[in-house]
Amino acid sequence: MLTLENSTQMDSWQWEALSPGGTAGGFIGWILLIAALWPVFRKAGYPGWGAIIPIYNIYILVKIAGYHGATVLLYLIPLVNVVFSIFVAMRIGKAFGRGGLFSFFLLWLFSLIGYFIVGYGSSQYRGPGGRAIAA
Repeated sequence: MLTLENSTQMDSWQWEALSPGGTAGGFIGWILLIAALWPVFRKAGYPGWGAIIPIYNIYILVKIAGYHGATVLLYLIPLVNVVFSIFVAMRIGKAFGRGGLFSFFLLWLFSLIGYFIVGYGSSQYRGPGGRAIAA
């Protein structure tokens, strides 16, 4: 039975998220994400500081993948966001000359590692979604 006493108690994971260690871990993760995305954005011709702004960085990733900017709204729909994020990862991999396995595993599943490889490695931007840019 749900009582007022039970509904106001926090679970242990909620306390851990609010603890100094949880906060520091989240901050370190955010800094690592910025460090990984900054060179990816610069290679694609977008401002590196876009990696700092939470929703704008997703917008830039969608643009690098070659999709219209309004498709960012698909991230708000449950289950569709997972499928769309896979499509975006595949197209970003193609835009940097990477294959499907790399894109799926390292740009979607373990994205932090993949973006470090793309950003600091020898990958070159080939155009939105892998299509060559007309000169």
